[in-house]
Amino acid sequence: MRTPLLVALLVLGATGFAGAQDLPLPDSPPETAAATEASDPTDDLAAPIKIVLILTALTVLPAIVMTVTSFTRIIIVLSFVRKALSVQEMPPNQVLIGLSLFLTVVVMNPILSEIHENALQPYLDEEIGLEEATEVGTRSLSRFLRSQTKNEDLILMVDLTQEEKPQTAEDAPLHVLVPAFALSELRTAFQMGFLIYLPFLIVDLVVASVLLSMGMFMLPPVIISTPFKILLFVLVDGWDLVVRSLVQSFL
Repeated sequence: MRTPLLVALLVLGATGFAGAQDLPLPDSPPETAAATEASDPTDDLAAPIKIVLILTALTVLPAIVMTVTSFTRIIIVLSFVRKALSVQEMPPNQVLIGLSLFLTVVVMNPILSEIHENALQPYLDEEIGLEEATEVGTRSLSRFLRSQTKNEDLILMVDLTQEEKPQTAEDAPLHVLVPAFALSELRTAFQMGFLIYLPFLIVDLVVASVLLSMGMFMLPPVIISTPFKILLFVLVDGWDLVVRSLVQSFL
């Protein structure tokens, strides 16, 4: 009884195997489709690598903000204003840094919008690859850096890095352009700080001369001059003038 049953099962198995060989194969199995999507040139990085790159970018974000944006010039000039007024803690550092960040957003908004429209958004929509998006974004940023970089600072960095001298400033590589831009920002910020300091220095000299003429040698002039400097700064609407001058210096 068992032998015919086993023979029947073997025959059915062989028939099923032969029938399976005649069945048409699917055009694209799930594994093959997934492999095809993974090989898409616009998605050339795996998700873990993208996460690592994003975390790395967040780590170096403060250095990026201070070296390739208008933040350095703005915070230095505002610090000069506080020093010139002879008020060491007013406004506090948090207020100056916050104001500098928002003014940086105002100045950099056209460049950031251009990078978002031409590089970031097409990359997120998988219209272009990472390499092309990086090239387009770098080109927009370099245009802003070159417009604010002085020629002597750019020449200095080309000499220090021993790079081949570019034909024009537009051909300068980014690793030469960024430190040259930072040097130009320091130079411009100190020039603006000197011009801000000058009228308050005159107030200090006048107050010191009056105190000396009155024989008040032991009274520090800064105690008398500080209220007059604050009053002068308020009467001329100093914060408005400083912020307006800072933003317009990048135009």
